[in-house]
Amino acid sequence: MQSVIIGTGPAGITAAETLRRLDPTGSVVALSAEPFAPYSPAAMADHFLNGRDTTLFWKGSDVAECLGLDERRGSTVTAVDTDNHEVVLDGGGRVAYEGLVLASGSRLHAPLEGADLPGVLDFKSLRTATELIQRVRRGEARSALIVGNGFIGIELSLLLADLEVDVTVIGRRSWIMPRVLDPVTSTFAEKALRARGVTLRLGVQADAFVGSPSVTGVRLADGQVLSADLVVAATGVKPHTEFLGGSGVVTDWGVHVDDQMRTSVPGVVAAGDVAEAADWLTGDRFVHAIFPNAVTQGPIAAANLLGADLAYEGAESMNSLKHLGVPIVAMGTIDSPDDILRWDSGDHLRSVYLREGTIVGAQLVGDIRAAGVYRSLMLRRADVARFGQRLVDPGFGIGEVVWDAMQPAGLGVFA
Repeated sequence: MQSVIIGTGPAGITAAETLRRLDPTGSVVALSAEPFAPYSPAAMADHFLNGRDTTLFWKGSDVAECLGLDERRGSTVTAVDTDNHEVVLDGGGRVAYEGLVLASGSRLHAPLEGADLPGVLDFKSLRTATELIQRVRRGEARSALIVGNGFIGIELSLLLADLEVDVTVIGRRSWIMPRVLDPVTSTFAEKALRARGVTLRLGVQADAFVGSPSVTGVRLADGQVLSADLVVAATGVKPHTEFLGGSGVVTDWGVHVDDQMRTSVPGVVAAGDVAEAADWLTGDRFVHAIFPNAVTQGPIAAANLLGADLAYEGAESMNSLKHLGVPIVAMGTIDSPDDILRWDSGDHLRSVYLREGTIVGAQLVGDIRAAGVYRSLMLRRADVARFGQRLVDPGFGIGEVVWDAMQPAGLGVFA
C-alpha cells in the first residue's frame, strides 16, 4: 500500500512504525510542516533545560531513515482531495495515497485581540520554542508574561524561571491548571511555583496583546497594561483540521473517529492530538491531547488502515508535573463526583473522586507511589465502596496487594 502520514509527532511516527512492520514492501510518505526530525513535544522543556536530545528525539534523529520512510520536512498540507486520493501541499504539489493517516497534531489557540502581532510567542512547536529560548540565551529577555495558566503555561514558567527570567503568569481562573487540577491540589502547585520565583496573577482576565509594530505587553480587563521582554500565549491548543475543509472528513473540535480510529471517509484514519476519540469513562468524543493517548492510537489507526480489526478502548486523562519540584499526578475526571475522599498531611495530599462506588479520578501530591493502584482500580471500574476512607490512607496501595478490588481482572496490583 502507498500510505501517507500527515504529521510526524508521537502519533504519526508510531503509526509509521506499524505500517512499516505490517506492510514492509509498501511505501510510507511522512509529511511534516516543521524542519526537524520527529520529536516529542512533551520533552521540550527538559531538552531546553538540560540540553538532552535523547528524550526529545525519542525514536532517534534518524528514525525516518531507519524505517525507510519518504520523510518530507517543511511540507505544509493545505487540503486533502479524498475524491482523487491526494494530499495537496502548499505551492500546489500533490502526493497520492491509498491509505491516509491524519496525525497533524494541534496548534496554538489564542482567541485574544492582538494574538497575530509580531513577537507573540508560544511553546507549542519546537520551531517557536527554539526562537523563544534563543532570545533568552542571547540576553534579550529578562522578563516574561505568560497568558494562560494551563499545563503548557506552567511548564514554560518553570523553564524560564530556571533560566533566571522574571516570569509572571496571567490566568483567568483563580487556580492553576483548572482543566487538570482541582483548587485544593492547585494550592500545593502554586506554593511550589512561587517558591521558584514565578509570579501568579490568578483570577485576572487578559483582554489583548498590545504593542506596535510588535508586541510589548498585555492589556488586562481593568485597563492595566503589563509589559515584558517576552510575551507568550499559552491560552490553549486546537487540533490542526483547517486543511480538511471540503474533504468529507467530519470534524468538530477535532476529527471524529470511531473505536477503530477510522474517520468518516474510507481509507482515512486519525490519531493523536487531532483525533476526537471516545472518552473511556463517558464514551463521549473528546480530544485528550497527551502523549500516552497518541502513542496508543497511532499503531491502532495504522493497523486498521491495513485491514486489521483492532478496537481502541478510549482515551484517558493523566498528567504529571515533572519540573515543579513537588511530584503531582492527576488522572481521570474531577467533574460531577458523588463523593470526594481526601487525606492531607500539609506536605502530601491524596484526593479520590468517586461515582457510584467507583474511582473516576485521583490526584496525588508528594508521595505518588500509589498512582498505579488508583489508575488500575479506575480503569477496571472496580467497586471500591467497601474501602471507605481507607482508600486515601497513606498506606493504601503501598506495600500491600489490593486483591479483592482486582478480582474482575484476576490480578493483584502493587504501587
